[in-house]
Amino acid sequence: MIGTLVRIGWLNLKRDRAAQALTFLLPVLFFSIFASVFGGQGGDTTSSIRVAIVDEDRTDASRRIAGAFEKETALRLRKTADPDETDAAPLDRAAAEALVREGTVPVAVIIPAGTEQQIAGSGLVGVKLTLLADPSDPIAPQMVQGLLQKAIMTNAPELTITSGLQQFEKFIGMTEAQRQAIDGYVAQLKSGDAASTAGASGAMAGFTIDVVNVLGGSGQAEDLVAFYAAGIGVMFLLFSCSAAGGAMIDEVDSGTLERLIGSRAGMRGVLIGKWAFIAMMGFLQLTVMFLWGWLVFGLDLWSHIPGFVVMTAFSAAAGAALGLMLATASRTRAQLSGLSTILILTMSALGGSMFPRFLMSETMQKMGLVTFNAWALDGYLKVFWREAPLWALWPQVAVLSIVTIVLLTAARLFARRWEVV
Repeated sequence: MIGTLVRIGWLNLKRDRAAQALTFLLPVLFFSIFASVFGGQGGDTTSSIRVAIVDEDRTDASRRIAGAFEKETALRLRKTADPDETDAAPLDRAAAEALVREGTVPVAVIIPAGTEQQIAGSGLVGVKLTLLADPSDPIAPQMVQGLLQKAIMTNAPELTITSGLQQFEKFIGMTEAQRQAIDGYVAQLKSGDAASTAGASGAMAGFTIDVVNVLGGSGQAEDLVAFYAAGIGVMFLLFSCSAAGGAMIDEVDSGTLERLIGSRAGMRGVLIGKWAFIAMMGFLQLTVMFLWGWLVFGLDLWSHIPGFVVMTAFSAAAGAALGLMLATASRTRAQLSGLSTILILTMSALGGSMFPRFLMSETMQKMGLVTFNAWALDGYLKVFWREAPLWALWPQVAVLSIVTIVLLTAARLFARRWEVV
């Protein structure tokens, strides 16, 4: 008897492709995504950090500092307003801040005017660099601070040594012969002929970094509520739309859909009506999510209403189209449940609903752009983090509109099997 029950269970699993995928495929997919993000395996697990650099001093010393940053392979520097033009004007502070605000770079480093004078007077200890940071990516500013120290100590060692020797000479003094020997060694370091000075003391490169958040208000915890509301809201929007789209399968089983198709509406009218209802339901669901964030967690919703309405409307429309496409592509509720679970959870992991995309490698971030979630979340971040005007949402709106049209077209093609010939 036990063997018979096992055999029946095996045959049921063998026939149920959705159950097979949920049992074997989904765990492997999630393991692969999380291992790629957090496991640190492979050659492209961590993307280089995009950093804008502004040299306000424009002296030999500031150029040496900027040159040290350029040699740091973990940093991808941008020094001009247009990176595609070789003769483009160098960035100034305002342009660099604009790049951070619009999300082109997460960090901008400012080498202030008077840096060379400060080094000549008291060494690097007196130098104060400014780091303009986007708090929606809290990892990048911390990494850049450490990389700046490392870059100067390893790629511009003469600055760190000169800084320390200035302090030494100030308090103890040096003979002329010692001074000449040191000057010669520093000259060798500048030309790259001297031995490596990897053991230079961190205190020698003891410049300070003033981090300034240019987005997200005060940067307090409530400023992150919008990020989590959007991420969780979009993921559950997809689940709700998929479940609502499954009503068409129930209508097929009950014979209701056949009568609806035979009416003046036809299949096209039925699909449009279903899509409109699911989209309105999705809009209401996201609105409730953000209202709860405003009421309980202090989300600044009312000053962002226009952008919120635009992103919520287009996100709900695309989500409703996805729900209909999955429903028309499935033959049973069980098949729809399995297919939608695999697809939605995978898109949510790659698209940023489960954890921020800036934690992913550059390759995975590009892969995430094929998901619905990534474009919806980018739009919400523009509204709530970057204070972007409505016209700046056009890339997200355009992509979500195209997604809606493509998925509705696919749903119409899949639904042909229900039409009475």
